[in-house]
Amino acid sequence: MHRATLGVMFLREYDPALIPTFARQVEAAGLDDLWIIEDAFYNGGLSGAAVALASTERISIGIGIQPAVVRNAAYNTMDLATLARIYPGRLQIGFGHGVADWIRQVGEFPSSQVGALETITLATRQLLRGETVSFNTPDVYLDQVKLEYPPSVVPPVSLGVTGPKSLQMSGRAADGTILVELTGPALVEESRIRIADGQAEVNRTGEHHQITVFTHWMQGDDGPAVRSTWRQMVAERIAGGSMRQLVPAGFSGDAQRLLDEGGVANLAARMPDAWLQEMTVSGTVADCLTQIDRLSAAGAHRIGLVPPIGTPLETITAWATELNAARA
Repeated sequence: MHRATLGVMFLREYDPALIPTFARQVEAAGLDDLWIIEDAFYNGGLSGAAVALASTERISIGIGIQPAVVRNAAYNTMDLATLARIYPGRLQIGFGHGVADWIRQVGEFPSSQVGALETITLATRQLLRGETVSFNTPDVYLDQVKLEYPPSVVPPVSLGVTGPKSLQMSGRAADGTILVELTGPALVEESRIRIADGQAEVNRTGEHHQITVFTHWMQGDDGPAVRSTWRQMVAERIAGGSMRQLVPAGFSGDAQRLLDEGGVANLAARMPDAWLQEMTVSGTVADCLTQIDRLSAAGAHRIGLVPPIGTPLETITAWATELNAARA
């Protein structure tokens, strides 16, 4: 079994002025990756990644994730190529559709979400490889554009997508896929099938496709008690549109029944601990390592740990140090 890299997320709720210190702490804790989140209208993912790269020496820095349609494809790739050229082999690029309401709020909602993301991804990857690129679509216009300074090590472009059509598109167009919180091993395996279908459409069968999993994470001495802190949030997420993520693990029917019987409060109260074990990396250090190993065995290449909102950064680095030491 391959061994997934392990990283942690810098949540949007933290002041971006803390990025340099936190990035150095994550590196000192022995982790492999730091993911900088970009959500409207918090911190800039691109600028945050630049600061984190400049503040560290070894770890990979991921942008998780840019809403691809809000930036000009060529100019955005210029910035990405600059970082990748200065810090070869250390940049992870994450693109996504973006939250529809936020994209409409800034007047950038595309004519086709899947089509726009696919075209921007293809254009970005070609530019990063040093190719001369032309596109003429409703969402991307490039006329013989070529970077003067493409990176010596081309960074992977991963797509943060969940739906079947988007996963297939990621297989066609991207170097990897980022699977969002509540993704368990069963969903990783199902997503890989969808991605492989997309690869087959464009004769990319057998090419390496990097799978990154973002997962809720919390550590403590009492495993069930630690996992229970996620109950309300997980129930709200399921009720709010994440029900399909439970289907591969076989939980969706019971989850819908609990919602029908008493709404979100009933689902949160009666949700079996096994569901939380499947959908989070939470509990004792041993519990966390078991779930990390299960995600790796299912096909995850990178795992991004997402701590609870409001957790002190010092606590996060202490957890990371303990977890990494136990994993060694």
